[in-house]
Formats: sequence, structure tokens, C-alpha cells
Amino acid sequence: MRSYAIGDIHGHIDLLKQVHDLIADDMARHGAAPVIHVGDLVDRGPDCRGVVEYLRAGMANGADWVVLKGNHDRMFTNYLRDIAYHDPGLRPEFSYLHPKIGGAETLASYGVKNAADRPLAPVHAEAVAAVPQVHRDFLEARPTSFQRGEVIFVHAGIRPGIPLAEQREDDLVWIRKDFLEDPRDHGALVVHGHTAIDTPTHYGNRVNIDSSAAYGGPLSVIVLEGREVFHLTTGGRKRLLPPT
Repeated sequence: MRSYAIGDIHGHIDLLKQVHDLIADDMARHGAAPVIHVGDLVDRGPDCRGVVEYLRAGMANGADWVVLKGNHDRMFTNYLRDIAYHDPGLRPEFSYLHPKIGGAETLASYGVKNAADRPLAPVHAEAVAAVPQVHRDFLEARPTSFQRGEVIFVHAGIRPGIPLAEQREDDLVWIRKDFLEDPRDHGALVVHGHTAIDTPTHYGNRVNIDSSAAYGGPLSVIVLEGREVFHLTTGGRKRLLPPT
């Protein structure tokens, strides 16, 4: 059972198209399979609107893609719904438009300029008018998990010991320490992003594929053959093995 999984995109449409090209080349040799994107389409990067439209249009045209919800995707749509919204996973001193979060870059891609440097109310009004409803609907409808065979795909991780059907969205899009530091087998292999590292890494019970595209790193894609994991590169498949 083959699946492809792409890490956190953060507005990098060029990188996204490049990894889709890698997938197309691999599929030409091995056959078609679903492509799962683990969330964080928006914030920090240069063309968040382009990423949302590319994925939305592709799925509308029948592409066998799954796009999961990341914490940044949730913050974006909830900001549009309520100017006073503060995500429960976000530190109290931060807002959606704080430079470390990257919301201003998302709004800029929709034509709302200098969002972090202007009064909140007019910026919010401009954002609500600028973001197409079809983009809001697409992001809001994203699932928070996807299971295929012995692999669970989520944005951030899972709460260990809790069945997938009983997981809280806050954990699926935000969890770090309690998941990252738990060495137990989760029954299925968990593929996730959210926590930026240098390169896709297999930890035995989970595989992190957020290779820091938001901070100038590459956008990574892996191939799963059952529970076997391969990093897909311009040089072909590179097997990822858990620590021994």
C-alpha cells in the first residue's frame, strides 16, 4: 500500500510544485497512489494564496490528494471569522499578525499589505473582503487526520494512548512534547510535521517530515510502502530507517 506525504508548505508554491514533479516521476515508475499534505499551507512564506488555490483546484479537478489542517491554517480562518480570536495553542503574547507567526505574509498574498504595521480593524476588514469564500471553505473543511493501512497522517501528532477517533483537534494540530518524547509504539506509524527539523527523520514510532520550508529549508516528500519509508529526492528514493 503506497502513499506519498508532503511536509509543511508555508506559502512556498514553487517548492510544492517541485515535490509534486518528483512524485509524478516516481508514480511513472511505481504506479499511482494518494498524496497526503500534512498541513500548514499558509503563513510565513511568499505565496500562501497560490498554495491554497493550487491544492483546492487540484482536488476539485479530481487529484487523489488529501490536505490536512495545520495550526496555521486554523489560525488564519479563525482570524477571518473573529478579529479577537486567539488560538488556545498560541502563546498569550502572540497574535496571528505577530511577526513570528507570519499571518501578515498570508494577508499580503491576498493583497492586504503591511498588515502588521497598521490599525487592526481596517486590516481585518480588508482581509475579510480579500480572501475568497471558496478558500475559506476549503481550509475550514480540512480534516485533522487521515489513516491508510498501518499509517496515520496528522499535522502535529497524537495524544499517546488515545484512540484516533477520540483525539482532540487541539492536540492533532498543536501537540509537541508529550508526543515527541513518547517512545511507545502507537499501533500505527505516525507521519507528521509541525516541529521543524533539518531533514525527514524516522524515529521508530513516528516520522517527522517538516524540513523547515518556513525558515528557508527544503520542502520534503516521503514515500511509504506499507510501513517502509523512503525520502523522495532528485536522485530517487532514499530509505529512511529508524534508530537502531
